[in-house]
This record gives sequence, C-alpha cells and structure tokens, in this order.
Amino acid sequence: MAAPVPDLFRREAPAAARILAVAHQQLVEHGYTALTMDVLAHELGMSKKTLYVHFSGKDALIERIIECIERSLQERMTAVLSDPKLGFPQRIDQVVEVVGSTMTRISPAMLRELQRFAPRLYQKIEDVRQKNVPTFFGRLIREGVAAGKVRSDLDPAFATEFWLQAIRGLVQPAVLDRTQLTLRQTLEKALNLFLCGLLTPAGRKDYEKHLAA
Repeated sequence: MAAPVPDLFRREAPAAARILAVAHQQLVEHGYTALTMDVLAHELGMSKKTLYVHFSGKDALIERIIECIERSLQERMTAVLSDPKLGFPQRIDQVVEVVGSTMTRISPAMLRELQRFAPRLYQKIEDVRQKNVPTFFGRLIREGVAAGKVRSDLDPAFATEFWLQAIRGLVQPAVLDRTQLTLRQTLEKALNLFLCGLLTPAGRKDYEKHLAA
C-alpha cells in the first residue's frame, strides 16, 4: 500500500503529489546533490520516462515543492490571523508554530546545498520570505498595536523590515553552522529576543503569562 500523501501536497494531482512527497523526503534527508531522477524513480517504483511526464527535472520538482510550502504557509497564517477567538499572545504562539513547522520542511543542509549548487532555487526561498514576512508579520504587529500589546510609538513597517532583515541573516547556512541551531530554534530565540523590546509592559506580562501556561 502506498504511503499517505502529506497535507502539503494534497491539492496536487495524485501522481504528482506522490512524486513530490517522496522527492521532498529525499531532499530533506539526503540533500540536493543526492537527489537524482534515477534515485527518485527507484524510490517511487516507476520508470524515469513516467517521472519525466510529470516533471522536467529535479529543479522543476524542487521549485514545485517550494511553491507548495509557500501555499501551505499562507493558508495556515491566514487562518491564525483571522481567528477571532485568539488573543494576541495566542496569535504569536500560533505564528511560531506555523512558521516553525514550515521551517522543519527545509533543513539547514538543504539550504546550504541549494545556496551552493542551485542558487536560483535558493533565491526562490528568499523570495518566499521577502513576500510573506511583510504581509503576515506586519499584520500581526498592527493588530498588536491596536490591542495595546505592542508599543504604539513604533512604526509597524520599520518593525517588520527589521524582523525580515534579522531573520534573513540568521537563517543563512554559514550562520546556522556557527550557532548550531535548527531553523525552528533560530526562529523561537530570535522572536523571543525581538518581542522583549517590542511589547508594552501589559503586552509582555500577557505574553509571559501565556508562555508559563
């Protein structure tokens, strides 16, 4: 029996979804250079000819994986930020969960290899961050200001850009090698450090209470 297709690829056609799921697993576990169409065809139990019917090559496959990751991130973030039942600290917690679980789909080793051997694909990941951080993090900051949990004297656009540039630098493969942190650990530590200077006393008290719960 075929393994179930992860939610990440459920909106793809069944054959493509299965290919993407196996390719993603191979990519995370073994890296970019180890992933070949020969290896993938063997893992899938299909001919290379059939594989090429669906994808023109491994770069096309990885590009689609990145697009699926972005789509999942956007859908989940929209759901969190649109949920009226969540207070501001709960929204922060859920945002960390969404982004953190998304980051587990992209390993530091994978980033390192893409940066070296497939710069176009590495740039695509950078573009995902560039496009989505201002949209979702900016909205979170503005809602925090409106709720009195984020300092009203701060410029949300500047705070968002500050966060974007900070996280962009922290997730560089060379930086991850130095810090010896996973992508998720990096996110959590950076966000905690960032928020300590961002929240009002009431906001910080509320957030610390939530963390202790």
